[in-house]
Amino acid sequence: MSGREAVATVHWRRLDGEGSDRCTLSRVAQGWIMVGHAHWRDEGCDTTLSYDIRCAPDWRSLSADVAGERGGRPLSIRIEATPLGWRMDDVLQPGTEDCTDLDLSFTPATNLMPIRRLGAFAGDELRVAAAWLMPDLDCVARLDQIYTRLPDGRVHYASAGFAADLDLHGSGFATQYPGLWQGWVDDA
Repeated sequence: MSGREAVATVHWRRLDGEGSDRCTLSRVAQGWIMVGHAHWRDEGCDTTLSYDIRCAPDWRSLSADVAGERGGRPLSIRIEATPLGWRMDDVLQPGTEDCTDLDLSFTPATNLMPIRRLGAFAGDELRVAAAWLMPDLDCVARLDQIYTRLPDGRVHYASAGFAADLDLHGSGFATQYPGLWQGWVDDA
């Protein structure tokens, strides 16, 4: 395979405030890549970020680049998995040594990787430790997550006292994230 083969593009609208996100999933020779653009306003601060997330063929998170601006200040972040844990801008983030997934707090796109590894039968469960880019975007910390396949095809997601039943598109993208996101998908 040469280049990128687009699989699906998802568009999300924030339900808890002003904002949107658009992400395209593509197959590449080395696995998968998601390229997105998010914009939101909270507490009077505008944030606009572009992101590239790279995954292995088995949907294991490998790295991400995030760039844009927050409150008028430029922002550029590189996050990558290493044998010792996750690095953010070449600084090893403590407590991330056994994190297999990456979770960018500002987008539902990163739920895709564990959902794609989750079994297809009702009751199948996947417990993951995610390297979570914190909402203030200044560090990465461990976030334990549980994904459970429901009988109706949705997925129950739980982490850190938060839980929601996610509606999914065939690509694996969440299209309904109760109280947070509503989305629709354009197939490639």
